[in-house]
Amino acid sequence: MRLLSATLFACGCVSLVDGPLWPPAQTYVDKTVQCSQSGNPARCEHTRDSWKADYEEAIAGGYRAQKHVALCLSTGCDEAIQPDKMLGCAWRMVIAETRHALPDSMDFANLNRFCGTGYLDENGKLAAASQAKAMLRLIGK
Repeated sequence: MRLLSATLFACGCVSLVDGPLWPPAQTYVDKTVQCSQSGNPARCEHTRDSWKADYEEAIAGGYRAQKHVALCLSTGCDEAIQPDKMLGCAWRMVIAETRHALPDSMDFANLNRFCGTGYLDENGKLAAASQAKAMLRLIGK
């Protein structure tokens, strides 16, 4: 099977571009919690309503959206999104590595906070760095 896959890929009969490169945005929505249970139900609903558009903008390279996706993956954004500290850190690394034209003064502070030892262990940071590399390739930076 591996030989068949390699052959199809090598001949150009199958492309990795045709497959899903990014998980769907809805993958990250925390379905175990209703926004009415959140400490800030209105903000939870707003985040869920705008999540798909923000996520799509982030994976297209949008700076503002990348910051919002990073924050929500790190914190859960009032229980709207399933927290994933490693992915939140990876997005912070993407933001830092991309060097956007108008970086926010908080980008470095957020990188230190959400990728720091008080937030992630060493294995989490290594996984985040590896994930960030893959994400940067997909974004094209």
